[in-house]
Amino acid sequence: MIYKYYGPPGTGKTFKLISRAKAYARLGTPLHKIGYFAFSKKAAGVAKERMPASDKNLPYFQTLHSFCFNYLDLNKEDIMQPYHYEKFGKEINVKVKYADKYNKEEINYLTCDNPYFQLIHKAVNKCITPREEYELWEHNPKEILWGTLKYISDNLVKYKDAKNLYDFNDLVDLTIKSKDKDNFPTFKAVFIDEAQDLSPLQWKLFDVFKQKSKDVYLAGDDDQAIFVWAGADVERFIKEPAKEKVLKYSKRVSRTVQEESQKPIEQIMGIRKEKHYLPRDFEGESLTISNINQIDLTKGKWLILSRTISRQLKIAEELKRKNLYYETNKGKSFSVTLYNTAMLYESWCKGKILQEKEEKQIQEYLGNNLFNRTVDWFDQFVKADEKEKLYIKNMLDNKENLNAKARIWLSTIHAAKGGEEDNVILCLDMGSKILKSIKRSQQKHDEEHRVWYVGTTRARNNLYKLKAKIKRTGYQL
Repeated sequence: MIYKYYGPPGTGKTFKLISRAKAYARLGTPLHKIGYFAFSKKAAGVAKERMPASDKNLPYFQTLHSFCFNYLDLNKEDIMQPYHYEKFGKEINVKVKYADKYNKEEINYLTCDNPYFQLIHKAVNKCITPREEYELWEHNPKEILWGTLKYISDNLVKYKDAKNLYDFNDLVDLTIKSKDKDNFPTFKAVFIDEAQDLSPLQWKLFDVFKQKSKDVYLAGDDDQAIFVWAGADVERFIKEPAKEKVLKYSKRVSRTVQEESQKPIEQIMGIRKEKHYLPRDFEGESLTISNINQIDLTKGKWLILSRTISRQLKIAEELKRKNLYYETNKGKSFSVTLYNTAMLYESWCKGKILQEKEEKQIQEYLGNNLFNRTVDWFDQFVKADEKEKLYIKNMLDNKENLNAKARIWLSTIHAAKGGEEDNVILCLDMGSKILKSIKRSQQKHDEEHRVWYVGTTRARNNLYKLKAKIKRTGYQL
């Protein structure tokens, strides 16, 4: 039997899946007969923690890629890593860079700054050839030439073969081809979270699980499907025959935020599942602002979301000018090394006895200055960057606790999926590339509306819509 849970923001679809998994365990189902497959390692870890068992007794609580990796009995050295792609790029004289954090999370959609590699991976995810993907003309024709694409694609296959390396998509493909082997695991129940983000290739693995499991549970929300750009097949999620249930009570969004969030999804023209759910019993507020100076960011917790990294960087500059402490997925907004050394120096001024390595650490910032307990670190650290020193000093003067997590988190909408905060500032700038992209098809338009739906529903209480710098490049919300 197949069951499908539609989970609008904050309605607890993950909680629902884990509750069902616990129920199977309580009824005596051996834990190795329960498969729980999450979109990221972090999400899989959360599911494990909530189960009444140790890690070693939950062998199939993992990502789909981990399942394939372990089933195929591979080692880490067998897997293509970001540095392999960069090395391959150098060999064929093509610049390419991957973001490590996605690889560590084992998410299907690795972020790459090269449009050729983006198209190749998208094609594989969609189970079509690079040529077929190219002829859909969803790419920027100025960025991708067929001859170059074919050259890269052909040589990438040769590179992997020569090095005996596999990428994430290869693992899924090889596992699917091994489905009839005697050692392929069978299940009493399989649970798949964030199913709206499965690619056609992963749906093929799902079809294998259907054969190998008595019950299969899917959970997701088609309105939050924001990885279509990389090959996710949201239509398959909607159309998959199953006993369906819409989770109706959100513990996240306020009434006002829910009302605002309907504006993007009401514009979706393609297929979608109609869902009605109740918000929290909290009114909240929604305001349109022209700049962040209109908001008091010195109090409360904030999530500032942008559609593009370039806009995120501009916001970061503004926050620094205002001497506000924030974090991104790259870490804290200041030099942690400089701050820690400054605090070490202050401790020495108060009588702390330093170890040799600590003295050397401080001396790197002192330059020709001598240790002097009567002069504070700000004046003594002549080798430190002046702007960074002043930024840290001003934050400390403002009584910011730089050892704690920042009250302000800065992120792109895609990177914040799954997150939430009491107050959200949503930057409505879209950028010229996105505007050009959505003109290519209605599907692109629909995906963009979903992105902004995800952005609005990160807010628990209050939503502040920051106008685009240039009106014509802004999303109309």
